[in-house]
Amino acid sequence: MSVIAVVNRKGGSGKSTLATHIAAYCALRGAAVAIADIDRQQSTRAWLRQRKAQLAGEAMRITAWNVDPRSFVRPPVGIDHVVIDTPGGLTGLDLARVVMYADALLVPIGASIFDRESAGACLAELRTLPRVASGRCRVGAIGMRVEAHSDSAEALLGWSREQKLQILAVLPQSSAYVRCIDKGLTLFDLPLEEMEADLGHWKPLLQWLRPLVRPAANASEAMPGAGAVAGRSADAPAVDQPKPEPLPSNVKPLAPVVAVERGEPRHLAPKDKPAPSKGGLLGGLVIPGFLHRRS
Repeated sequence: MSVIAVVNRKGGSGKSTLATHIAAYCALRGAAVAIADIDRQQSTRAWLRQRKAQLAGEAMRITAWNVDPRSFVRPPVGIDHVVIDTPGGLTGLDLARVVMYADALLVPIGASIFDRESAGACLAELRTLPRVASGRCRVGAIGMRVEAHSDSAEALLGWSREQKLQILAVLPQSSAYVRCIDKGLTLFDLPLEEMEADLGHWKPLLQWLRPLVRPAANASEAMPGAGAVAGRSADAPAVDQPKPEPLPSNVKPLAPVVAVERGEPRHLAPKDKPAPSKGGLLGGLVIPGFLHRRS
């Protein structure tokens, strides 16, 4: 089972839109998905109710998981992927608990300086947590409601250079998202010919998530939506990505990578797991036995 958490301290950054799309993408590949909505607004639960009304049995591949952000418990039986939609202002022990449970963190970022400042503060705290610092929990950023090749996109790429964090994809503003969410749907649920342009922007993000969201054993390998977009190279990014500058000697990378064919990075899990911390931020947490990760 893989766990993907969508995290940003700033409200209105697009966390719920991102979380629902990732959940639907996984479900449409044949996986059983649970959405853990720990935001008080319960936006994804409202979306899921609409989805069940629209899609009937098909929607049952996505299950609402009732979870207390202060105490994670076992997800529903038979779940392949968990997507966690977090609230704005998530910090301290509540943030640490999410990171302990997650395999990957997605940080949606808007176009304004307020969004970049908030995301930078969130990233600084994330990098103090052992699972992020060691690369066991991967972190990537997504530009939300940002037009590619615009001044806002350039500012976001400048921020990514400064933060040494890759912008995985840039998703432009589109009325299609509003129409989909209101009906409990996503871009991946609609006919490809209608959504081809919008889905193309998702492809780099889906490639980054691919090690975590492989199809279920009885599902087809064909990707819905973005996987069928014509006219785009398999490695083409949504925007031109700068090559990251060398990290200073005192800064640890977010995740170790090795080069593979076609230049696609593959993140490696460390063979030897460090002993649990006895003090500091995580020292007082009691971790249930089923959450202890095994090699």
